[in-house]
Amino acid sequence: MTKGERNPKIDPFFRKEKKWKEEFEKLRDIVLDCELTEDFKWMHPCYTYQNNNIVLIHGFKEYCALLFHKGALLKDPHGILIQQTENVQAARQIRFTNVQEIDEMQLILKTYIDEAIEVEKAGLKVEFKKNTDYAVPEELQNKFAEIPDLKTAFEALTPGRQRAYILHFAQPKQSKTREARVEKYLPHILNGKGLDD
Repeated sequence: MTKGERNPKIDPFFRKEKKWKEEFEKLRDIVLDCELTEDFKWMHPCYTYQNNNIVLIHGFKEYCALLFHKGALLKDPHGILIQQTENVQAARQIRFTNVQEIDEMQLILKTYIDEAIEVEKAGLKVEFKKNTDYAVPEELQNKFAEIPDLKTAFEALTPGRQRAYILHFAQPKQSKTREARVEKYLPHILNGKGLDD
């Protein structure tokens, strides 16, 4: 697939879209105008520069968005980049609710996309939090003390799997719910599996 060209393999995605059809088409034109390569990843149109992900088009119930994979590194002079949740470290979105917004922001969007390409060309990387920067829930620490093999198994997991468990276990407000989550995933952890394995 050459830069800036529509990838016919992705056309069905755009054809079947109902809610954000016009918006997606407009975003597609803008992104392709920046001479990126159109691909399909994570069930969404993804635009790359030299096989590195730059931006993705996706839709939700309330909005559609351009998701910049390394958005945390962009300057954002217009204050339009949104961090989806507090746990998202690298990606940032620009959200839209109608095609007029996209139309009015075309030049700004191209500036952000161009900057994202420059970030990739420069080889910049997002500094991710280390797992030690996350507080291990007390309920999990208690289980580590109770079952030493659990701590060993947990520490043998990849950093991403550890982080997923820590965030999942810490999420509920009630200790009882946190305990239940830890209990539920004990066999997974002891078998070296991640949250979604």
